[in-house]
Amino acid sequence: MLDQAEKLRQLVNNKDRSVNSPKIITVTSGKGGVGKSNFVVNLAITLQKMGKKVLILDADIGMGNDDVLMGVMPRYSIYDIIFNNKIIEEVLIKGPFGVKLLPAGTAITNLEGITEGQIERFIKNLSTLEELDYIIMDTGAGVNRSVLGFIACSEELIILTTPEPTAITDAYSLLKAVSHFNIKQKAKLVVNKTIDQEDGKITYNKFKNAVNRFLRIDLEYLGSIQEDRKAIQAVRRQIPFILAYPSCDASRDIINIAKNILGNVKSYNDNVSIEGFFKKLFSIFS
Repeated sequence: MLDQAEKLRQLVNNKDRSVNSPKIITVTSGKGGVGKSNFVVNLAITLQKMGKKVLILDADIGMGNDDVLMGVMPRYSIYDIIFNNKIIEEVLIKGPFGVKLLPAGTAITNLEGITEGQIERFIKNLSTLEELDYIIMDTGAGVNRSVLGFIACSEELIILTTPEPTAITDAYSLLKAVSHFNIKQKAKLVVNKTIDQEDGKITYNKFKNAVNRFLRIDLEYLGSIQEDRKAIQAVRRQIPFILAYPSCDASRDIINIAKNILGNVKSYNDNVSIEGFFKKLFSIFS
């Protein structure tokens, strides 16, 4: 793990910058079942509706379900671009309002034997992508090598939790690892499945007090999403709730969170190019 941590620190300090580069956000959680993928899909669509071009990288290895929530069925993944000579247009899935989905499959964390030629071919494939404003990575949950690797490669980290004590404890454990290995100095928190807005603020304040006391992480509050029957119904219909019920409580909350994200955008000159981002991923996992 120490070797891995050193790699992560080097990547954080070695930024590959490009003028017209997307903002790369990792969304993760300390445990499963907190609604992470549902959050990612609805956030991406909301940002797209606000005029931004968004790509979702489904990096929840072996457990990704962004496609299910969007009501689409992927045939291929990044694995097929690298090892089966598919082009990126064959793998990318176009979702609601033009949101793009790129399934990672198991390729990113199983790169033993990958050649320089395969890496270069994949990077060249990326050049055919139209300009993007955001790449949102939906990772697996918990503290593991792949999650920490994705966090290290991204510009921004969003932690999703619920008010439940187990979810909060696991989210803290994840941030503790991020702080211990000096991967990030900042993170943002979203509290999902709250009773009301006050419930979200109370959860954040408790969490932030612990973080401030014990970790070297500057934690910011992005907002909360209320527990909403309409959102549950939308999942069962395989329609994102922002589309199925645009006026429901959950939709109102996701819109506010998207506005907060847009309000916090740095100059694009500070962002990592998409080619640079994937080069970092390959250097970690190969």
